[in-house]
This record gives sequence, C-alpha cells and structure tokens, in this order.
Amino acid sequence: MNIPAELKYTKDHEWVKIDGDIATVGITDFAQSELGDIVYVEVETVDETLDKEEVFGTVEAVKTVSDLFQPLSGEIVEFNEALEDAPENVNSDPYGSGWMVKIKFSDASEVDGLLSADDYKALIGA
Repeated sequence: MNIPAELKYTKDHEWVKIDGDIATVGITDFAQSELGDIVYVEVETVDETLDKEEVFGTVEAVKTVSDLFQPLSGEIVEFNEALEDAPENVNSDPYGSGWMVKIKFSDASEVDGLLSADDYKALIGA
C-alpha cells in the first residue's frame, strides 16, 4: 500500500498536497484499490467555493459510485481534464496523473485537521 509521507490525508480516503495556498487532491491508493476499476470521474464544481466536507464530485467504478469530499474549504480552481479520457489513471497512478482537483483554500488552519501518513495508516489498518 503506497501512502506517501509528504502528503496529508482525510478520513474519506482523499490525499492532499499543499503548495502555498493551493491544495491538489485525489483519492488514495487504498481507496482506488477498494473501488476497483475506475470508469468515470465527475467534477462539476470548478470555479465554485465549497465548505470543507461538501461533495465536490463523484468517482464511478464498475460496481459502485462514491462521493468525493472537499478536504479544505475553498474554491475549486482546476479539474484534471485528462481523467475524462483516462479515468484509469486514478487506478494506475493515484498520487500522480490520477489527481482530481486543485483547490485554492481559504482557511490554512484546516490543514492542521488533516491526517498525517502515519495517522492514515492507522485508520486503514496498514
């Protein structure tokens, strides 16, 4: 199970990479393995400002559809459009080409509420 130490995580199995006031977000290696083959990623919230834990999109696998939850309050400034043609990138490279959105977050204190890699490992029993 790949859980990069430099990233932050949520209890909803999203990873967060902080770069200044921009957070890049995707789902974890654990989440993609639990979902199985990803066939579609839908994000219709670009340019919208959402609160932490609001749904920003969905990820569809062969057998299920799961909501994607905003890990930090802020504006979704970019969607990884490559996922429209290649949603399988979420399975093959969840922390790289499988990223989903970039958020310009509005409350830096919320970053402290995210899980460390060790906390996330404990959450999933890894």
